[in-house]
Amino acid sequence: MFKKIMKGGHKKPSKSDASDPGSAAFVAANRNLPALPSPNVVVNHASRGTGGAAPPSSGTAMPLVPTPGAMEPLPPFRDTPVADRQNLFLRKLHICCYVLDFSDTLKNVREKEIKRQALMDLVDFIQSGSGKMSEHCQEEMIRMISVNIFRCLPPASHENTGQEPTDPEEEEPSMDPTWPHLQLVYELLLRYVVSSDTDTKIAKRYIDHSFVLKLLDLFDTEDPREREYLKTILHRIYGKFMVHRPFIRKAINNIFYRFIYETERHSGIGELLEILGSIINGFALPMKEEHKLFLVRALLPLHKPKSVSMYHQQLSYCITQFVEKDFKLADTVIRGLLKYWPLTNCQKEVLFLGELEEVLEVTQAAEFQKCMVPLFRQISRCLNSSHFQVAERALFLWNNEHIVSLIAQNRTVVLPIIFEAFEKNISSHWNQAVHGLTVNVRKMFLEMDAELFEECQRQHAEKEAKAKDVEEQRELNWKRLEDAAAQNGFEDMVLT
Repeated sequence: MFKKIMKGGHKKPSKSDASDPGSAAFVAANRNLPALPSPNVVVNHASRGTGGAAPPSSGTAMPLVPTPGAMEPLPPFRDTPVADRQNLFLRKLHICCYVLDFSDTLKNVREKEIKRQALMDLVDFIQSGSGKMSEHCQEEMIRMISVNIFRCLPPASHENTGQEPTDPEEEEPSMDPTWPHLQLVYELLLRYVVSSDTDTKIAKRYIDHSFVLKLLDLFDTEDPREREYLKTILHRIYGKFMVHRPFIRKAINNIFYRFIYETERHSGIGELLEILGSIINGFALPMKEEHKLFLVRALLPLHKPKSVSMYHQQLSYCITQFVEKDFKLADTVIRGLLKYWPLTNCQKEVLFLGELEEVLEVTQAAEFQKCMVPLFRQISRCLNSSHFQVAERALFLWNNEHIVSLIAQNRTVVLPIIFEAFEKNISSHWNQAVHGLTVNVRKMFLEMDAELFEECQRQHAEKEAKAKDVEEQRELNWKRLEDAAAQNGFEDMVLT
């Protein structure tokens, strides 16, 4: 796999390049310019390790470092004859291959402005559709973009300080100081991908699997601005390059697996799920087995990590999309939620209950019946939760008309399971809001089926009476043991 990645940027020039007048003019006019760097820049996160990838070979070209006088401003495209614009385009690309130091705001000020202006001109040129780019220009542009964006990401915030990892929600996002240039590079890539002038047959030679894989690695950046651009660009690539679709889905799968079972730390899970939400929406029916396996093996286990609250909204949307696409998946999804139901994290329980409501809202009666017994056993436990938000959120399920309809159709099974929880809340729950909601839901069942309600009430009274008898018998047994022990102790004292 690594050899394949390393070979991705060294493609043979096509015949169209050799005969392209723009390319020939550039080569003839700029023989003394150094060649643009190769895009084979290995993306690595300093805080995550290489994940087993081999280090870059000694022959890999690195970004250019500016020397005095190396970067000179170039004229804008509008002041250049049309015949010379391809030539100018390539010269501007060369300038943009210089990667400058943003750690010192006073360093390379002139060069930074020259590069910023060159990038803005390139973006405007692509956006305006002034002329169709030659294949050579496209190749060199992707090389320039690779040199700028494929870099070693800085270590995670907690690793910079040497402190214990904190809750990701409490961490301040890290902003990349090179963003003034990075943003323009990403904008250039986005405009190129979405442009109607971009021929996918040519572009896929340079936006290949290696490029896409390194783009996915960048999703672990802590800068939310960069992740937003990456999300938009990857989504557009998925839509435009059909040949890459299975590869992209598999690569995202692998990121999820590593996050769930190894690191439990990744900055871009939410953005990747947003992309998947749109992808799932476009799945054809009947749904492929591959997509169902993705649901079971990747999406449902994403409920397990502690940081699920960071991406739960996007995850819930993806899960609901699956059920809307194929109603038969409702049982699988609900049982999956029950499997990963939190035991000690009340905030996660509230999230799960919200997601459960969304899933139940698109669940049909036949699928509901398959999982209603384990489902309402869990809801019963939530009703009696001492955390009032959990109990309250569980009771809010009865505000949903579709869920109430499903419950009403299966009340003979559901009510006996949860009746005891209602009685406990009314008799002993500390929160008045929970107490009041429980009374309302209990009344709803009474009006729904008075006969069934009375039967459940009778069975509950019998159960309570039996429990009381058992408790009294146990206390009596303990009393006998205590008396026997005291008698034996007295006899021992007499004997001694």
